[in-house]
Amino acid sequence: HMSKTEQKLLTPGPLLDRKGDPAEAGYATSLVREYAREDIKAPGWRIKEWDYYYIGCGDTGVCLTVADNSYMAMLSVSVLDFVRRSYVTRSRMKFFTGGKLALPASSVSGTTAGSFGGCSIRFTAKDGVRHLVAEMADFGENKEPFSCEFTLTDEPRDSMVIVTPFDKPKHFYYNQKINAMRAVGHYTVGDRTVTTNDGLGTLDWGRGVWTYRNEWYWASLSARLPDGRTVGYNLGYGFGNTSAASENMLFCDGVAHKLGHVHFDIPKKADGTDDFLSHWHITDSDGRVDLRMEP
Repeated sequence: HMSKTEQKLLTPGPLLDRKGDPAEAGYATSLVREYAREDIKAPGWRIKEWDYYYIGCGDTGVCLTVADNSYMAMLSVSVLDFVRRSYVTRSRMKFFTGGKLALPASSVSGTTAGSFGGCSIRFTAKDGVRHLVAEMADFGENKEPFSCEFTLTDEPRDSMVIVTPFDKPKHFYYNQKINAMRAVGHYTVGDRTVTTNDGLGTLDWGRGVWTYRNEWYWASLSARLPDGRTVGYNLGYGFGNTSAASENMLFCDGVAHKLGHVHFDIPKKADGTDDFLSHWHITDSDGRVDLRMEP
């Protein structure tokens, strides 16, 4: 049970050493370590790279993913309806891409794009402005098309950045989560359009080589306080060797406050299986986090 004070802060430099292992493990509030796909020494088909955006539009939310996991690439769109308690997710896959999507080595600038299977998604980042455009045919419950366009601005000063090693050479995960960006734009499913002028956007930016079997729970919040400040958190549980640092952070008005380890207490049914739809309890080792999630 590591507290906040025992965690290691990353220093600037290349992400990997000459053997392809993480040069350093720990956390930061910006991308201080430099990722380079060519430095990876694990088999090329094991490399995972993705950009995932979530845009909260009040009663609904949109998730957009472009991933090149080497043995396959994936474009994915989700629309979540919190009033109806329903969601639609559609993914398109293309096999043996091997990095051909050429995702950028940094989240700060560049273009992340893919187009196949009746879907095209394009993310561009430049000078603190992110532009997200996506189209997918045969998306909705009745095969209606999906399209969207969002602009994300007001990027906070701090983000959650972590280098997570695994207990296996040449395996690592480099991850950034940016919470509570301002989102303006719209999405359309069939003949229904939802527009937002004050939505909140989150980026989950990941590059790495994972071990074969993993369990990972991720919780993310972006919200506005009544006085206009943003508040958010990133909480993760169960993934990789987190002895150097956890991915747990609280954000207030763009400033990060590091948390220790968190535990996701997931309810069980009488037969011992997980009861995901009952109330979850999330706590931390320092007594600063005590959350109840009602799915």
